[in-house]
Amino acid sequence: MMTDLFRKGHNACAGCPAAIAIRNIMQAAGPNTIVSIATSCSEIISTQYPRTAWGVNCVHCAFENAAAVASGIEKAMKVRGREDINIIAIAGDGGTSDIGLQALSGMLERGHNVLYVCYDNECYANTGIQRSSATPYGAWTTTSPPGRLSIGNETFKKPLAEIAAAHKIPYVATASVAYPDDLQRKVKKALSIRGPKFIHVQAPCPIAWRFDSSMTVSVGRLAVETGMWVLYEIENGILKINQRPTGKKVEEYLKVQGRFKHLKPKDIEKIQKRVDEDWKNYQEWEKAEVKL
Repeated sequence: MMTDLFRKGHNACAGCPAAIAIRNIMQAAGPNTIVSIATSCSEIISTQYPRTAWGVNCVHCAFENAAAVASGIEKAMKVRGREDINIIAIAGDGGTSDIGLQALSGMLERGHNVLYVCYDNECYANTGIQRSSATPYGAWTTTSPPGRLSIGNETFKKPLAEIAAAHKIPYVATASVAYPDDLQRKVKKALSIRGPKFIHVQAPCPIAWRFDSSMTVSVGRLAVETGMWVLYEIENGILKINQRPTGKKVEEYLKVQGRFKHLKPKDIEKIQKRVDEDWKNYQEWEKAEVKL
């Protein structure tokens, strides 16, 4: 059952996307799995000594080294002749796109047979909702507050999946907690491929994004429907879009989140323009069938 490998009784907030993501990842991966988790929301909610929500062997790492620890586990299993075991590293956006990027790049470059999953709640939600390089343009965080001279966060999201794909690894995908079937399919596919794999999961956080906890899935769906989050796979360098935006404007996505409530029409227009440009680039990349 889905709850067998990530059990009830963890300390996640209501509507927590990390718990949703992990339950689906573990259902897809199965019991023959070892997990390396960075310090993050996923660790805080699931490994309060002496209790654990994990139904598989799980190693809690520092913020920055989930990929390095997973690399070591993979090498140890190879020495022991247990290359049949799934090795999965899980970290948030801060532990992946910022302070863990060097360990992730090393893991990808060395070719370890590891699946790395970044669940992206677009801030350091675990330590006080500080800005990360995955925080969207214009968003409020405690370290990027809007004001008379500030729009909030002043940069657009780091293209993390594309950075991973630039390492020429066999499989990269984006996913969302609002589309669990797609997430599980991609986890199963990734684990069927030898070599390093990377899945970037959007994880709308009710606390940090300032929406009601009942809306986690609906906010995630709006992200995909408006093009703020594109679901795709890059297999051996070739991009395939899994779901196309429905034509909804980004304003519909932004207006349901308190972190964007300060934005003016010109700010929303700037975000819409960037989304339109990115979507055009994805379409051209897919149509050309050109390897990254």
